Amino acid sequence: MSKRVIVFGGIAVVLLGLAGFGGWILSLPSTTAAAEVPRVPQEETDAMLSALHYEGEGRPVVAVIGLNDATETNDYITTTGILRRADVADVVMLATEEGPVQLYPALRVEPDATIAAFDAEHPEGADYVIVPAMSRDDDPAVMAWLQDQSRKGATIIGVCAGAKVVGAAGLLDGRRATTHWYYLGEMLERNPSIDYVADRRMVADGNVVTTTGITAAMPMMLALIDAIAGPEKAEAVARDVGVEAWDMRHVSGAFKLTRPFATRVLANRMAFWNHDDWGIELEAGMDEVSLAMIADAWSRTYRSQAVTFAASPSAITTANGARILPDRVENGWQEDRTASIYPDQRPADALDRTLEAITGLYGEATTNVVAMQLEYFRRR
Repeated sequence: MSKRVIVFGGIAVVLLGLAGFGGWILSLPSTTAAAEVPRVPQEETDAMLSALHYEGEGRPVVAVIGLNDATETNDYITTTGILRRADVADVVMLATEEGPVQLYPALRVEPDATIAAFDAEHPEGADYVIVPAMSRDDDPAVMAWLQDQSRKGATIIGVCAGAKVVGAAGLLDGRRATTHWYYLGEMLERNPSIDYVADRRMVADGNVVTTTGITAAMPMMLALIDAIAGPEKAEAVARDVGVEAWDMRHVSGAFKLTRPFATRVLANRMAFWNHDDWGIELEAGMDEVSLAMIADAWSRTYRSQAVTFAASPSAITTANGARILPDRVENGWQEDRTASIYPDQRPADALDRTLEAITGLYGEATTNVVAMQLEYFRRR
């Protein structure tokens, strides 16, 4: 199965199945709620930092767990990249089994270790566990490992729809939480005891933290850096990646399934003869955060897919030690279908440049579809 369609591919399948039911499309709201950013009391911010505070000695250990057959691109790579550039913790990219982790909707990466090898090296467990969105929420190995890490005292951070994985492991029962807007109903149906908190980009309850959609990975990791090493370090990393604020503010009502979103996804998917492969050349030392965000964005248009290429099949090592495997062994790519990661730009700025490029090629409506999936407020 193409990993591209696992998350939000379901939207297209549903829409195609309902294409003849114009009444259903018309029943969707025509717009989202006005984007009024709510105030977050200082005590909530303090409580979040307290929940994330590192109590141990030496450098904390952060484990980012991935499922080999499909784990969300940004949730796995951007979290790792931001934490490693801060250099305040030992960050390990894990997989449930031997072999590469196929990310969705794009990229393939060699993990640092399996969960079994990690357990052998760190029998006391991780200090923090990052849980991305995965192709299935209830993988037995993931469930058992998360439960074990929680028992050992790890702070569990469910990024985006990774909150559903945390919930499936029973770690959100009776707790306050949030998740990606599209999967909120599903999460609450499966775990009705969860106390959903709206208008917060991240929510902490005990040793479990959850976030809203994909781009919440950046502010979440900056908040973690703040809790581990202080605000000055977090501010320095924020400047480096181009993030202006990493507080808890969010406007949940701005993200929902609307008529324009549904009709654009349907139209783009139906134009199957007119889809593009956008080549991204892998180069040693490239910025993995920019790579992840740009590949993710190009692969969410329902008109295009990001494809990495390199002259060798060997993995390339990024600036902060992620090992990315090329999708294709090629010496070059069609020039007008080669995507830049904007190496002279900060990652957040590179994402904005990519969204501008998508608008130029596929129109504003398609860019809005991408931003809605990323749960991203576009910077004008």
